[in-house]
Amino acid sequence: MPSISAIAAQALQRRIAEGEFPSGSALPSQRELSDQLAISRASLREAISTLEALGLVRSQPGKGVFVTAGSRPDPARPLPGAGSMTPQALIEFRLALEPAWAALATRHMNTEGRQALEDIQRGMEDALRVGDLVMAADWDLQFHLQLAESSTNPGLITIAHQFREQIGHSLRLPFSNPGGIWEPADEHREILAAIDAGDAAATAAAMRRHLAAAARRVGLELQIE
Repeated sequence: MPSISAIAAQALQRRIAEGEFPSGSALPSQRELSDQLAISRASLREAISTLEALGLVRSQPGKGVFVTAGSRPDPARPLPGAGSMTPQALIEFRLALEPAWAALATRHMNTEGRQALEDIQRGMEDALRVGDLVMAADWDLQFHLQLAESSTNPGLITIAHQFREQIGHSLRLPFSNPGGIWEPADEHREILAAIDAGDAAATAAAMRRHLAAAARRVGLELQIE
């Protein structure tokens, strides 16, 4: 079930798409928005952070939050709650871990885990079809976390959940590129095909390509070998 902040982000995303908040306009104050959405300001800030990562709004300290639909966030900007970890640092961190847990997931995959991945993938594709980037990115996160769970390695599972917020934020950034919103889903299908083939090395390679492509979508070039 979506979190309160995700539901709020969906509501604001819809109002932006419907033209209630046109590009270049300022959103109402946090106080007004939190009252309208009946949520706490902390949940509202999380919702705004989600929309900013998706390229739909931009916060300007001392001025407010402005609609910037289709703009690409700054990849050099540290991620919320990650200290000095920038998108590049986080993707490099993920490159060191996610191919390993994807390979282990292939070796330990069972029918229940494979069905969970398929259900998540369908949820992501359904969200993309209706232009719901908030939920598409949330399903994207669930896909990566499910792979960690399927690895059955307690250490990797713990790390995945400890960095859930940061990984989720980095997964939203590529969706700010309107021309490439289907690419993550297509790349997931390549990962699933490798899992179905029982080829752990191919799954790890598909994950590395997926992460490198995600980096390119936010303007970063990373070495994957």
